[in-house]
Amino acid sequence: MEIMDYDKKNKLERAKKQVAELKGFYVHLVVYLAVNVFVTVAKILENLGNGESFLEAFWDFGTLAVWLFWGIGLLFHGLKVFSYNPFFNKEWEERQIRKYMEKERRESEKYK
Repeated sequence: MEIMDYDKKNKLERAKKQVAELKGFYVHLVVYLAVNVFVTVAKILENLGNGESFLEAFWDFGTLAVWLFWGIGLLFHGLKVFSYNPFFNKEWEERQIRKYMEKERRESEKYK
C-alpha cells in the first residue's frame, strides 16, 4: 500500500511541477506581449514625432528587434515547457543506444 501512495504522491508532484512550468510560460507570454506592444507604440510615436511616416516608423529595426530576439527566447521556453525537442528526441536516443550497443558488440567479438 505504501508503494501505491508514494507513486500517487510522485505523480501529483510531477503534475504540480508541470502546471507551474505551464503557468510560468503563460506569464512569460503575457509579459512579452504587454511589454512589446508598449515599446512598439512608444517607438512608433517617437518616430512619427521625428517626421517619419507610419510605415517607416513601424518597420524600424529597433522596433522589431525586441519582438524578434525576445521571441526567440520565448520560443525556446515554450519548447521546453511543452517537451518538444526536435533534435534530441526519443528516436535520436534509440539510434544512439543502438549505435553504441553495436560498437560494444563488435569490440567484444574482437577478443573471442
